[in-house]
Amino acid sequence: MPKKIGSLTLYSVDDLHELLGISKMTLRAYLREGRLKGRKLGVQWYVTEESIRNYFAEEEGGSGDEKKTKQRIKYVVQGVNDLVSETEECQSISETLECLHSQAIISLFQVQITDTDSGEIIEIVKARDFIERYSNQ
Repeated sequence: MPKKIGSLTLYSVDDLHELLGISKMTLRAYLREGRLKGRKLGVQWYVTEESIRNYFAEEEGGSGDEKKTKQRIKYVVQGVNDLVSETEECQSISETLECLHSQAIISLFQVQITDTDSGEIIEIVKARDFIERYSNQ
């Protein structure tokens, strides 16, 4: 059952699974990948009605007011501990992959995916996972 906080309605992965008939694993993957916008509160993901509408508007191509401007993203390759203080900003996935491949020890790096307009961190991904996710695209 969705949670109501004032005028805000939050849907958990379980709620979306029941309402939409999409597997919980698929929903979590969409949330991790940023295809469906949500927030993690504790160990539970929550999605607003607006995020669900935006997802379907983007999937259908949207039109007029429904179509949002494309989110601008930057990728920040950074060291994960005090041994590596290197940080490099990249504007594309291919540029980020190139930067990661030039590193001697990939396990010492992570990629911070950030919305350039709001400065909000969308996701932080281990370098190996980033390479695995995007190298076949």
